[in-house]
Amino acid sequence: MKYTTRPQAVLLLADGTIFYGKSIGISGTTFGEVCFNTGMTGYQEIFTDPSYFGQIMVATNPHIGNYGVNADEVESEKIMISGLVCKNFSFNHSRPNSESNLYDYFEKQNLVCVSDVDTRALVSYIRDSGAQNAVISTDGTPIDELKKQLANVPDMKGLELASKVSTSEPYFFGDENATYKISALDLGIKKNILRNLAKRGCFVKVFPYDSTFDELKTFNPDGYFLSNGPGDPEPLIQAQETAKQMIASEKPVFGICLGHQIIGLANGISTYKMFNGHRGINHPVMNIITGKGEITSQNHGFAVNKEELEINSNFEITHLHLNDETVAGMRMKGKKCFSVQYHPEASPGPHDSSYLFDEFVENIKSSLS
Repeated sequence: MKYTTRPQAVLLLADGTIFYGKSIGISGTTFGEVCFNTGMTGYQEIFTDPSYFGQIMVATNPHIGNYGVNADEVESEKIMISGLVCKNFSFNHSRPNSESNLYDYFEKQNLVCVSDVDTRALVSYIRDSGAQNAVISTDGTPIDELKKQLANVPDMKGLELASKVSTSEPYFFGDENATYKISALDLGIKKNILRNLAKRGCFVKVFPYDSTFDELKTFNPDGYFLSNGPGDPEPLIQAQETAKQMIASEKPVFGICLGHQIIGLANGISTYKMFNGHRGINHPVMNIITGKGEITSQNHGFAVNKEELEINSNFEITHLHLNDETVAGMRMKGKKCFSVQYHPEASPGPHDSSYLFDEFVENIKSSLS
């Protein structure tokens, strides 16, 4: 262990509630919307998921860092969360194929982390009070000063964040001699989505979040993909217009998470900010088409309006979240366009929903025949 005596740290919520803990040794102050993830594994994938950009993550798993880090277990090129709050932080790790410990990983990217927090009490409070902005500080900044700074942090509602995580230039992923070509709009795309497409015979060209349909069309793709990502979908006007034209092209379209919401908005179906959102790897979903249940990985704070979707004659709901009956999937009638609110590419799992990538490829096959 690098630190025998660690300084006190603080988590301050926007409503004035304070939780105390200890710094793991990286000094600083960071802001974001506080949220919690209920997954018992996969912390590195969570930390590098672009959909978490602008959020302070509270880990419900009491042990963080115990299996170190590995370069193969990232969803982007860097840590995306604003900060971490946990119960027990492990400076040492025991997994044989780990490349380093979590502390060194955080130190290289200057991620502020507060440990020794009563995370059960904190998660209960967030669950009852709803998502809100927060600040964590390990550098001794006075509470009154933190309150002033926190008051100036914008709310997640209305906040466009895809531009902060999207690629700035188009790039390719997969085998250029693959059977199918996909144009993907990067709103914060996870690497495992690209891996899932590539292993199903797809060569993907990934485009920046604000690309036009004409730009995506230049690749002459067999299908289009709209990715996951952070923030509010409503400000993404260009992405909505691009989605409209993707659908009008009559080529297969697949959307995940933020991409799912963009498809809804592109068709006049509104979205809304949820009280807490869904974040974890054990969320139950019912596939209405097959009648089968799925355990899914989820990470979103916005959702498609179910009432508007039910009366839209161009859509049908395909999946429902069994905890709160929110829309988990939808498809357009008469078109090869579908989307889900959860993550079928889940890494490290579960893999109940990976069939959705197969359905996308089957749509491409049938459209080419």
